[in-house]
Amino acid sequence: MKTTYHVDDDILEIHINEKPVTREVSHGWNVNISYAEDGSVVEIVLLEAKEKGLYPVAQEQDAA
Repeated sequence: MKTTYHVDDDILEIHINEKPVTREVSHGWNVNISYAEDGSVVEIVLLEAKEKGLYPVAQEQDAA
């Protein structure tokens, strides 16, 4: 997984895998999800990420 934040546009891209995108779906005006042919999520794009409190992303890890 790789994340890219575009400061000037306040856009957060979360890249899940490198499969080709075959379908994109908008979930509201500021969330777009791209899917591969097999239905898996390829990328999530969040508009106004920082303004909506979605960036910076905090990742939690399970205790071992």
